[in-house]
Amino acid sequence: MPAKPTRKAGAFAVIPFIAIAALALSAPAQAAAIDGASLTLLWGLPFAGILLSIALFPLLAPSFWHHHYGKIAAFWGLAFLVPFALRDGADSAMHVVLEVALHEYLPFTILLLSLFTIAGGVRIVGNLHGSPSLNTGLLAAGTVLASWMGTTGAAMLLIRPLIRANDNRKHNVHVVIFFIFLVANVGGALTPLGDPPLFLGFLNGVRFFWTMEAMFAPTLLLSMILLAVFYAVDRYYYVKEGVTRDPTPDTAIRVEGGLNIFLLAGVVGAVLMSGTWQPGWSFSIGGVEVKPQNLARDAILLGLAGVSLLITAKTTREGNGFNWEPILEVAKLFAGIFLTIVPVIAILRAGSDGQLRDLIALATGPDGAPRDEMYFWLTGLLSAFLDNAPTYLVFFHMAGGDAAALMGPMAGTLLAISMGAVYMGAVTYIGNAPNFMVKAIAEQSGIRMPSFFGYMLWSVPLLMIPFVLITWLWFL
Repeated sequence: MPAKPTRKAGAFAVIPFIAIAALALSAPAQAAAIDGASLTLLWGLPFAGILLSIALFPLLAPSFWHHHYGKIAAFWGLAFLVPFALRDGADSAMHVVLEVALHEYLPFTILLLSLFTIAGGVRIVGNLHGSPSLNTGLLAAGTVLASWMGTTGAAMLLIRPLIRANDNRKHNVHVVIFFIFLVANVGGALTPLGDPPLFLGFLNGVRFFWTMEAMFAPTLLLSMILLAVFYAVDRYYYVKEGVTRDPTPDTAIRVEGGLNIFLLAGVVGAVLMSGTWQPGWSFSIGGVEVKPQNLARDAILLGLAGVSLLITAKTTREGNGFNWEPILEVAKLFAGIFLTIVPVIAILRAGSDGQLRDLIALATGPDGAPRDEMYFWLTGLLSAFLDNAPTYLVFFHMAGGDAAALMGPMAGTLLAISMGAVYMGAVTYIGNAPNFMVKAIAEQSGIRMPSFFGYMLWSVPLLMIPFVLITWLWFL
């Protein structure tokens, strides 16, 4: 478990907010859009650098990463921002920071903070007995919950009860692995609350319920296949082990912090409100347009998180192992990610005039139409080894970045990008943030989880066949 953050770490987390306020007073009224056709691929190096740092440092130098990930993210952010300021001027650089902060970084971070805080106030206590049917039921329940309380929230709510239920089992590694597949990844596919990539799509204009309408059938199919395979594997081990003594005393099952469930409903309502209420006016902060519905949403989300902290017993959060380190890590890393991705998106928007034309050509057919199967696999494989949220953004903009078109005549392409980002985050420990969190909790509980590549010995054969089936059914 990560160490509890110090006051210094907590203070550091508010620095981006202070900087944004200062920029709002000093940024110019207008700034020209970045001309992606004028940028070379060297401008993409900071983005590649931060993604590779996220992928490799936790594996190769975990202690160094834990103590310095904020500095590493700041380094890569400045590696883009300083040269850009020298090239286009300080005013343009400040405008870029402010635009990224107000349109993407703050809404993204506030939603995750709200879900993390509220879900961390719900705790299931008591002792279950891990039979194949019970385990399959828990995985199915977590898969459903993940779309409404986020993959992180659902994973943190259910992983400890699931581990306790199976603490008398000799073979329980597979239980955690399938939990990562279903609850920490696939289950988040149906709403923008479920997985960060989909919320980024929502911020870029994708309707709240579009994901549910488009992804319900493939998500149901993939979930049913994985649950059926899990039941078969778990039953095999259960019969092989025979009856074993349960070391956990029997206690009644109950839910602590149940009022937080109503707060989660408030999160859903706030996000829906921001997508449906269109007052028809806006205002400017430092030359960047801000819509009142988005400001209201973020204020409500912060208020709901504050209420959760007030009404939830300290013992409930302690029982969940709750601390602020995961959300601090998200806040620091995504500040760097959202900055460094700016030139990459600009190059993609330049299309055939930009230096990523070869990547675009790879996913484009001879007739100029997008090849949806390539979008699915390119988005998915990069999501597996990098981070699925920025990967989603890259391919969203590679497909044009126009939400109306992507939900209309190009709906198959948006479906491919969304499915690839969410589903294939399960292929490695680093594809989606909850994966590593679940692994760490399992290891603290005495489960000997496989290594990075050992995990892939499970994920590749179990996931790739269903992914091929999905490709055939939806994109070929």
